[in-house]
Amino acid sequence: MPTLMDTYIENRERVQPNHANNYETAHGGIVMKWMDEIGAMSAMRLAGETCVTANVDQMDFQRPIPVGDTTVIRSYVYDTGRTSVKVKLRAFREEPRTGEREQTTESYFVFVAVDDEGRPTEVPDIQVETERGEELREAAFAGEK
Repeated sequence: MPTLMDTYIENRERVQPNHANNYETAHGGIVMKWMDEIGAMSAMRLAGETCVTANVDQMDFQRPIPVGDTTVIRSYVYDTGRTSVKVKLRAFREEPRTGEREQTTESYFVFVAVDDEGRPTEVPDIQVETERGEELREAAFAGEK
């Protein structure tokens, strides 16, 4: 059985000029795309199947990410349904030279596992075996709207 910590992924993307809007900060759609990709990877680690985006429960942009900074995205599965996988995602802006970091975006995505024909397929239950995993799961449930 997959554990919550098995699904935890942290990834980085450097914000380049082609990712920017008119204000020379990361375009919200680009950040959302990155979060969707990393979230799907977490969902697939749990499901062992391809997972597709079914729902974005919320997308809160709290501050911009300037060109030249790094976007750090953290993702993990915190709950499952019969074929669905709930993923909490957070993005941070990181100054690449100092590592200074602050949260910029938070969201909750729901993915559905699909088989080779694109039909929904069942997923295993998520297991929480560590104290850190339990803390992450509780934080995700507390932040749901």
